[in-house]
Amino acid sequence: MEHSPPHKAILGSIATVLLPSERPRVDAAGEGIYYTLHRDSLDDVRRDLRERRISAVLLSVARCSRTDIGRMARLVREFPRIPAVALLSQFDSATPQAVLSLGQSGVQALVDVRQPSGWRELREVLTADRSKGIERVALATLALDLAGAPDDCWRFFDALFTDGHRVTTVRTLCAQLHVLPSTLMSRFFRARLPAPKRYLAMARLVHAARVFENPGLSVANVAYHLEYSSPQSFSRHVRTLLRVTAQEFRQSYDGEGMLQRFRDELILPHLDVLRQFSPFRSPGTQPAQPAPTSAGKRPAFAS
Repeated sequence: MEHSPPHKAILGSIATVLLPSERPRVDAAGEGIYYTLHRDSLDDVRRDLRERRISAVLLSVARCSRTDIGRMARLVREFPRIPAVALLSQFDSATPQAVLSLGQSGVQALVDVRQPSGWRELREVLTADRSKGIERVALATLALDLAGAPDDCWRFFDALFTDGHRVTTVRTLCAQLHVLPSTLMSRFFRARLPAPKRYLAMARLVHAARVFENPGLSVANVAYHLEYSSPQSFSRHVRTLLRVTAQEFRQSYDGEGMLQRFRDELILPHLDVLRQFSPFRSPGTQPAQPAPTSAGKRPAFAS
C-alpha cells in the first residue's frame, strides 16, 4: 500500500513496517514531507531499498519479532546511508526487550509517539538526516567556492545537484533552466570552461558515489536508481570519465571524495572565470531577474 500526497514530498518515500492502526497516523504526520510505502515485512522493505529511491525506513516496535531483529541488523549493515527509525506507539511487557534489541541491531533513532509531541519529533528526526545528503553538502560547499558569482551561474550548479538523479542529459538540464542547449554550450566554450555535459556527467558520479556507500546495492541497482539506461551504460560512463571500472570506482570514492574530485577538476581551476560567468544571458546585457521558483535561490547556509 502506498500513500501519496497531492504534491511532491520533501523527503520522497519512506518504507514502513507498522501496525494497521499506526499507518494512517504516520501518513497524516508526513503530509508534505514524505509519502509512505507500507509493507508487511522487512524482506519487502529490503526489496524496496534495492529497487526504489527510499529516504528512510520506519519500523514499529510492536512489529518486532526475534526474526525481524536479525533482518533489521542486516538491513542496517547493507544500507547504512538510509536512516532506520523505530516507532513506539504502545507499551507492553515485551517492549523493553524489543527496544534494546533494535538498538543492538544498529537502529539509532527511537521516536515515542504516545504523546502528540512525538509526531513532531518523528518529522524532525526524518528531516534532520536529509541535511546530510550529498546534494546539500555539495551545494553548501559550492556556495562558498562561488561566493560573488552571478545568480545565473549559481542556478546552473544548483540544477546539477537539486534532484540531480532526474537530470540525465544536457537537453533535460537546459529545459529545466529555460535555455537552448546550443546557447549554453556556446557560452561555456567562449568562456573556456569545460563543457556543460562534463559538469553534468561528473555531478551524476557524485550522486552515484554516495549511493554506492550502501553495500546492499549492486552496480545494476545504482544504475537503476540514477536512471542510466542499463548497468553497461553506467559502467561505460564511469570508464569514459575516470578510466576505472564501476567496481574500482566504488572502492575508490565515497560521496565526499567524488565531490572533491568534481571541485578539483571543474571548479577550483576556473574560479576566476566562474565568479564572473553568466551562462544564461548575452555579454553586455543586464542580469535577468530570477524566476519566482526554488531554482537558483542560494541555500540559507550560503551567506
